[in-house]
Amino acid sequence: MESLSTVLMAVGLSADAFAVAMSSGLLIKHIKINKALKIALFFGGFQSLMPLLGWMAGLTFREILSSFDHWIAFGLLGIIGGKMIYESLTSDDDERRFNPLDTYTLTVLAIATSLDALAAGLGLAVIKTSIVLAVTTIGAITFSLCFLGVFIGHRFGNLFSKKIEIIGGSILIFIGSKILFEHLTI
Repeated sequence: MESLSTVLMAVGLSADAFAVAMSSGLLIKHIKINKALKIALFFGGFQSLMPLLGWMAGLTFREILSSFDHWIAFGLLGIIGGKMIYESLTSDDDERRFNPLDTYTLTVLAIATSLDALAAGLGLAVIKTSIVLAVTTIGAITFSLCFLGVFIGHRFGNLFSKKIEIIGGSILIFIGSKILFEHLTI
């Protein structure tokens, strides 16, 4: 997978974490850089860890799956992207009051928003991409977007959250389709 696809995948995977970071920014009364850094570190860290774990699990099955690996990548990214779009269109807009800076809360949110990255890591192992580049890119982009997302959320509230998840899901579906198309046309 070339660098552009890796960047697009990272943006797609980070969309749900970005939306949560924006929501967190909305709830933080006195915004400071250290608060945004804490949120960004949790989300960026888990978004880096989960694809690595998925990739390691995928290595075990790579030889068995090599004849239909493109279908797996297409299916995983399509399901993840579709799930993101579906959830953004069907979720309630009720504000859930929680402390976005609580370590336990952040851990749960970071795990929940990085489960799609775990599945993507499995797909990365199957298509034999550079895991170091992917993990670094996913973590850095998620960190950066979440750091900005806290401030955007603080400033603008929930105006963008659903649109961001739709765009992120669409990017993942596009990448999955691209992988399938490339393998079927070779």
